[in-house]
Amino acid sequence: MEVVAQTKFTGISAQKTRLVVDEVRGRQAEEALALLSYMPQSASKVVAKTIKSALSNAVENFGYDSKDMYITKIYADDAPIRKWRRFGARGRFKPWLRRSSHVTVVLEERVVASKAVAGKASSD
Repeated sequence: MEVVAQTKFTGISAQKTRLVVDEVRGRQAEEALALLSYMPQSASKVVAKTIKSALSNAVENFGYDSKDMYITKIYADDAPIRKWRRFGARGRFKPWLRRSSHVTVVLEERVVASKAVAGKASSD
């Protein structure tokens, strides 16, 4: 079963967030959190917060084990752009575009094959 968490209207552009998101896609959730803690990008804090939220949803609401959760889908979408007025030379208007993004994380439970094989061997 899928467990979803979203962080909306982050103050970081989707382009910068996608650089971080691409590094953790397909990894185990706890391994991804460890990796994100060492990344210097500011988007890593937002992505880590979203993964922690999805992980706690899985544990508290669905009763899954946090060690079995993997990131199946993770993406950063564009959010509304704020346009600030900035006036240039000769009366021109030069807008500053303040981009934002929405981060979505989908976790699924994946039981490791070695655990399943060990469980069958002990039951025989």
